[in-house]
Amino acid sequence: MTYPKIPLAQTIVQLCKAKGVRHIVISPGSRNAPLTIGFTNDDYFKSYSIVDERCAAFFAIGIAQKSQEPTAVVCTSGSALLNYYPAVAEAFYSNIPLVVLSADRPKHLIGIGDGQTINQKNVFENHILYSANLKLDLKDEKNVPSHEELPIFKNLEDRFERFLGIQKDIQTFNEEEINAAINFSKLKRGPVHINVPFDEPLYETVDKPTVNPKLIDEQAKQNDIEDYLLKSCLEDWNSATKKMVLVGVNQPNQIEKKWLDELAEDDSVIVLTETTSNLHHPSFFPSIDQLIAPLTTEEKKELQPDILMTFGGLIVSKKIKQLLRKFQPRHHWHIDTKTAYDTFFCLENHIESTPNQFFEAFLPKVTHYVKSTYKTKWASVKQRRLKRHKEYLEQIPFSDFKVFSSLLKSIPSHSILQVGNSSAIRYTQLFKLDKTLEVFCNRGTSGIDGSTSTAIGCAVSSAKPTVFITGDLSFLYDSNALWNNHIPKNFRIVVVNNQGGGIFRILPGHKNSDNFERYFETHHKHNAKHLCDMYGFKYESVSEEESLGLVLKSFYLKEDCPKLLEIFTPKNVNDEVLLNYFDFIK
Repeated sequence: MTYPKIPLAQTIVQLCKAKGVRHIVISPGSRNAPLTIGFTNDDYFKSYSIVDERCAAFFAIGIAQKSQEPTAVVCTSGSALLNYYPAVAEAFYSNIPLVVLSADRPKHLIGIGDGQTINQKNVFENHILYSANLKLDLKDEKNVPSHEELPIFKNLEDRFERFLGIQKDIQTFNEEEINAAINFSKLKRGPVHINVPFDEPLYETVDKPTVNPKLIDEQAKQNDIEDYLLKSCLEDWNSATKKMVLVGVNQPNQIEKKWLDELAEDDSVIVLTETTSNLHHPSFFPSIDQLIAPLTTEEKKELQPDILMTFGGLIVSKKIKQLLRKFQPRHHWHIDTKTAYDTFFCLENHIESTPNQFFEAFLPKVTHYVKSTYKTKWASVKQRRLKRHKEYLEQIPFSDFKVFSSLLKSIPSHSILQVGNSSAIRYTQLFKLDKTLEVFCNRGTSGIDGSTSTAIGCAVSSAKPTVFITGDLSFLYDSNALWNNHIPKNFRIVVVNNQGGGIFRILPGHKNSDNFERYFETHHKHNAKHLCDMYGFKYESVSEEESLGLVLKSFYLKEDCPKLLEIFTPKNVNDEVLLNYFDFIK
């Protein structure tokens, strides 16, 4: 077996292996050659080569998002590292374990005008769980500290003893820092940065490892719920007649069914779920905007809960945020082992636990179901909304709204659905989904960058077919994502092309002017065909309803290459159809 000669590179590779960091996404470079040699010559690792660092990092996020295991990205020195930043921020806010391994120049070559050098130390300071800045190995006799650097020793032997001691201290320091960083990523669920200085020569190899780094296991802290907190929550819960549970981003199959059933049986509880929550129950309330957008001020007051319980990641629905900020609950509890955001400006309790742990301790102690008409009232509203929703679909023209209705019904059961940001996720939230689908979306920063790369990474890490629905601007913005030799044949992309940023037509503003089209909507006439030709995708396009139905019947069938369907919709119709929808379903 081949190993990099540099001990620091061997140390990183061995500790990644020991800690189960199996997926390694490498962007080609020279300074990171020792790491590339180490990872790609060990069959334990699944290594991927992706040139564009921004795409590479989001690709890694897709793998980690699905697997929930730390995934590493490896880059050379200089601006390559900065291209990871959007994905690092996404991982930070979405609690995704991403391990950034950046090669760096030695200290004496930084800040002197040498090529591919920037200040890499702590570069992600505001969006990282842990930054490990490793020390350069002392290579040979030439690295023995001089008399100017150390006190004068009596003889050369003293100098070598000092040299060996320094190298041992460096090795220990590096081992501890690497262990700490990866442990943080695993336990705290988020990105870490390990900055690795290498001196030349970079490509030398050996047949046997020369170091045996110490493995420091992560120590998981048991999150026990304090008795006083549990007692206080139970007292409030048992007396409240209006309790709302709001669920954000959540991994599929994460919450035990018995707790969902118990919440559903309580007439004083309504459970609002987002598409990204991956929770399904006949008594729950998906399509939050569909429920609350048409409400009058008086009706919003009626919906205002006494207790708001939240868990999961960040919330998509802007309308529920606005409602709960104006009509605040008396109590807001958030359940999460790590973070509790005061999204509605009334957070009272951060319950540092997993939802399952909290429900295990809490729900069996609920003494009785409070008599309430809370759920019954809003269940009847939901049924009326669904009836009007169906009626509306029967009378509207071909548009984004109608396209999403057809698309979401067409996705084969037991698939993974990746959704782009902006309009795509908001339209998706208005429709009922097959409960066998696993749904993902980059809601940490809610940016359009990297959505395609993330979807491809997710597809690579799962045997299930993956369908990615996105808008035209997001797709074009991340078009380098297709520059990827690892895309599965069963991967499907649907681009809803309304020739610009259609969401800006929904927001308040001056539409149909040159200024609006150029600087907000960014109107364009591009399509995905040439990209598909270049990257080996089978391309299909439609621009009317009947053709869409026919194409969707064969779109998911097996092919010898991935496929992309581009659906052209009328940009001057889409916003009116959506805005009229909320009036119609009142």
